[in-house]
Amino acid sequence: MDEKTRIELESAAFRTLMDHLMHKRPDVQNIDMMNLTGFCRNCLSRWYQEAANARGIDMDKDKAREIVYGMPYSEWQQKHQTEASPDKQAAFEKSFAENVGRKT
Repeated sequence: MDEKTRIELESAAFRTLMDHLMHKRPDVQNIDMMNLTGFCRNCLSRWYQEAANARGIDMDKDKAREIVYGMPYSEWQQKHQTEASPDKQAAFEKSFAENVGRKT
């Protein structure tokens, strides 16, 4: 497979993941994603921002989150985020420390 095709396929897969998380499964909570997989929508937005910044594109956290969430983060929180149980919060702290560390 040539490099251009590989990049196009990876881009298509990423767009499908974004559509899935934004439109088909907004009910899936970030805390559950982080606890099960070690990443969540916020991680995706951070990776997106870091990739943009590495290429000289000025992008802040809020803009990257809006791209990943399909709306301002605060709006997504109001529409879709639910309160996490103390057990989920404790699991999140562990998963965050192991997978993200001090990055925000």
